[in-house]
Amino acid sequence: MTLQISAQTVKALRDKTGAGMMDCKKALEASNGNEEKALESLRQKGLASANKKSGRTAIEGLLESYIHIGGRIGVLVEVNCETDFVARRPEFQKLARDIAMQIAACPNVEYVSIMHIPDETINLEKRIEAGKEDLKNKPAEMIEKIIEGRIKKRLKELSLLDQIFIRNQDITIEDLINQNIALLGENIKIRRFVRFILGGGEENKKANFADEVADILSKK
Repeated sequence: MTLQISAQTVKALRDKTGAGMMDCKKALEASNGNEEKALESLRQKGLASANKKSGRTAIEGLLESYIHIGGRIGVLVEVNCETDFVARRPEFQKLARDIAMQIAACPNVEYVSIMHIPDETINLEKRIEAGKEDLKNKPAEMIEKIIEGRIKKRLKELSLLDQIFIRNQDITIEDLINQNIALLGENIKIRRFVRFILGGGEENKKANFADEVADILSKK
């Protein structure tokens, strides 16, 4: 059985190293929860940031909006950095714009990261998976592994940081933010976002926003 690592433990390691949340979680799992060994592993892999930028306070930044063509979907996102100087940099503004567009292209995303998903939501997803017909008559150990795999996949679907960046399919949104932290020299965080759907939240099922956004990008 996979060792269960608490969100608080992962966050503590992330604050110390500046490494990504999933990298910290994997390092802790591989070290059976030993924080020192996990820290050593992250440093060996070059994932730990010596200046720990991700632990620094980020309260400046900007609110970025994006209205999809046709005016049927809109996004408002708050992206934070440490200083107003960086908030005015074109690189930071481009990052905020890309993130807003990403949210528009990912209708299943509801949270900034997996760590922001409430326990009640996770438990609900587990109950749903446990009650599915295709798990009946399977060995208990197999059922547990199947549910664990499905839950991990589901949580990633809900997490913005785990999405593949629409402008570069080789990186995630978390990777994109880390690249900009290195470029701009400040901590950067997505604090919150909201998505507006024309008609009071009822999405038009015929519209594939991800494909539409990708098509727009290909023409630029």
